[in-house]
Amino acid sequence: MYSQIDANRRKTLLLIVIFVVFIIFIGWVIGRIYPEYGYSPLFFAAIISGIMTLVSYFSGDKIALSVAGANGPIEKNDNPYVYRLVENLCVTAGVPLPKIYIIPDRAMNAFATGRDPNHGSIALTQGIIDGLENEELEGVVSHELSHIKNYDSRLMTIVVVLVGAIAILSNYFLRFRWGRRGSANDRGGGQIGAILMIIGIVLIVLSPIIAELIKLAISRKREFLADASGALLTRYPEGLARALEKISANPSPLARANAATAHLYIASPFGTKAAHGFKNLFSTHPPIEERIRELRKMA
Repeated sequence: MYSQIDANRRKTLLLIVIFVVFIIFIGWVIGRIYPEYGYSPLFFAAIISGIMTLVSYFSGDKIALSVAGANGPIEKNDNPYVYRLVENLCVTAGVPLPKIYIIPDRAMNAFATGRDPNHGSIALTQGIIDGLENEELEGVVSHELSHIKNYDSRLMTIVVVLVGAIAILSNYFLRFRWGRRGSANDRGGGQIGAILMIIGIVLIVLSPIIAELIKLAISRKREFLADASGALLTRYPEGLARALEKISANPSPLARANAATAHLYIASPFGTKAAHGFKNLFSTHPPIEERIRELRKMA
């Protein structure tokens, strides 16, 4: 369990570093193509995307819960079984009790949100509450508590800022490039300048796709990390493994599935059919079979 946690943290850090280096490189390319503007587009993109993300940072949990159609937060008398299960795991994990919501949906799914453990929320579908045994539901809740404890919502907010910066840079470059005749640097750069220009245009055009792929890769690594952390919390990896098997066997999508919040859920809200090969690059979640295999290695 500890080796899984350490490995996934290292991989996430590596992906974040690659992300930041990629943004700096894009800014450098634009600065070389348009030296009269220096690196001001890079700073402009960072500021704009940062401001836009502040709203999601402080209100993203409310937005996600509203989009999911979650009811709550519940009190102990509303659902003593779920409330006590979450409460007991919070005591074990040493985290504050999050707000607990119920999604009136027969699909089997769950998600956690909140910028830190003091502002955490957990949402469980009625389908997952009714369909799982106690140890299995404990595995799911421990997975979601691990997302809160590992500050995954905060991390993904940072990632969204980076994705937004790249999208703004790309849009800025394309609009500016085709909206002018060309600077002296464009005309007099020679062969090296022409090669740099071609490379820069290709990279900047593709940069939003590359950024999205990195974001999805980080999301998948955080799922593995939450699986391992959740297994460490319950000391029973088989509970979460069996829960994932049941979720996989119930492929029904959520009635209110949304692409903007898909990465929050324990399994894809659009259905649990695993993505393999090239399709996996565009998935918010790793294949469930792979997650089950990794969990059973910890037993």
